[in-house]
Amino acid sequence: MNFFKRIGDRLLASFGFLVTLLALIALGALIYDVARDGVGRLSWQFLTSYPSRRPEEAGILAALVGSLFVISLTALMAVPVGIAAAIHLEEYGGRGRVAQIIEINISNLAGVPSIIYGLLGLGLFVRIMGMDRSVLAGASTLALLALPVIILATREALRAVPSSLREGSYALGATKWQTIWHQVLPAALPGVLTGVILALSRSIGETAPLITIGALTYVPFMPTDVWSPFTVLPIQIFNWVSRPQAAFAENAAAGIVVLLAVLLLMNAMAIAMRDRFSRR
Repeated sequence: MNFFKRIGDRLLASFGFLVTLLALIALGALIYDVARDGVGRLSWQFLTSYPSRRPEEAGILAALVGSLFVISLTALMAVPVGIAAAIHLEEYGGRGRVAQIIEINISNLAGVPSIIYGLLGLGLFVRIMGMDRSVLAGASTLALLALPVIILATREALRAVPSSLREGSYALGATKWQTIWHQVLPAALPGVLTGVILALSRSIGETAPLITIGALTYVPFMPTDVWSPFTVLPIQIFNWVSRPQAAFAENAAAGIVVLLAVLLLMNAMAIAMRDRFSRR
């Protein structure tokens, strides 16, 4: 039995390695193809110009600032609420039937197509709450999209903290909240940041929810506050791809390169923070 178990483990490890290698090859080919078409279009003028009907004059300033504005506001809304909800569910919610139902529903929400969140944002934030096609409406919709991922990852990180850490804190006279704040949450922070990275990485690349709530495709100005109309990089890229001119396709490829750079920079900052807290 041990012999067959070892063979099975090796086969699974080999299969996993092969799948990972194929995924990396496919990703590398995709990045190479996009970079080949778009790097030549990258310039300071491209980064600091507004959209234009002339492809050689078009830029991504409004979309880039809009993406940073929206994702920053999304993080401000989703991260504290998601972590707080996970702490309540994991540390105070118990293991009763109600808690199990809530956990199942949160897991289901993490797999709901993003277009459904767009329809929810259109009905709730744009129409009922009167936010119109603003940065606040877009960030609120993306916050709903990110919340289930943050909650699930935070709960798993809290569960991974050894119970002996809690018991030692209680033995020294700490209250439950003091134990959570000073002992459990710092120990779980690397796992929490992993969930935040995944949630915000998904949010910054979403197009369907923002198109559904009415985000603009042509914005020749930057958003100035949370009530401003806006566009984001994925929508700008979608707009350029839909144009028949080949020059707009080059603009779209350059926009994809910029979006990847922003995403990698965000992830690098979050990973650096996670590694720092892991060492501490």
